[in-house]
Amino acid sequence: AIEHELALNPDHHEARLKLAKILNVEGDREGATEHLIYIMKKDRAWNDDGARKQLVEFLDVWGFKDPASVAARRKMSAILFS
Repeated sequence: AIEHELALNPDHHEARLKLAKILNVEGDREGATEHLIYIMKKDRAWNDDGARKQLVEFLDVWGFKDPASVAARRKMSAILFS
């Protein structure tokens, strides 16, 4: 249902955030990261910088050396410092 909602409205950030959380629980760290990065690119201020905060929470859980964390930090840095 969430994926269908995003197909109809790609900028439905609340649905995208929920999907990122679901993907993370399912072990799809790359997918979760991509959805949060999408939100950050579209609207950094959305939900009081909620996408960035959620990604930072994921990174804390995944661990500093996890390959998904390394890739996610690189993508996040590219947005934050560009």
